[in-house]
Amino acid sequence: MRVELLKLPYKMDALEPHISEQTIKFHYEKHHQAYVTNTNNLVKGTPLENSSLEELIFTTFNKSDSVGIFDNSAQVFNHTFYWNCMKPSGGGFPIGAIAQKIDEDFGSYDAFVEEFKTAATTQFGSGWAWLVLDDGKLKILKTSNADTPMVHGHKPLLTIDVWEHAYYLDYQNKRVEYVDNFINYLINWDFVNSQLEVK
Repeated sequence: MRVELLKLPYKMDALEPHISEQTIKFHYEKHHQAYVTNTNNLVKGTPLENSSLEELIFTTFNKSDSVGIFDNSAQVFNHTFYWNCMKPSGGGFPIGAIAQKIDEDFGSYDAFVEEFKTAATTQFGSGWAWLVLDDGKLKILKTSNADTPMVHGHKPLLTIDVWEHAYYLDYQNKRVEYVDNFINYLINWDFVNSQLEVK
């Protein structure tokens, strides 16, 4: 099964002024596309060639002879998930089932924001901050490089990309400002709720 670059769920300028069209264009067409291309090239002609994206990720996780396949395939998943975690005029207080779940597991929306923001801003170097479901309870995680929650038994619900290429053209070294804008103006709570519902 050939891994594909899935279409963005919005136009490249749809997240302005919080994330520019230029950033989306470079991030999606260059970085994300490279992970897709690399994954397909690395598995071509191997027993993994017909595997699904998730099969590739689980099969190659922690395998010293498959690091390249894991890094690229996991980054394809992470990026596709990230695009769906945002929408124009998003962010702010959650709606639906996730709102109640956040109150139950974090005590309040503000407590969730503080923990999520801390994870995103303190991830050293490249990586991701996540809201995940772990044994029925919401948790905040951060992962380095291409690491992804599913291989650790966690169900991802929300992520923010804190690799520099996700924000540097717009924010330079101001990661905190990028994270604030993601939380306040971009989170797609409809998508988060849809992930919460998937068994």
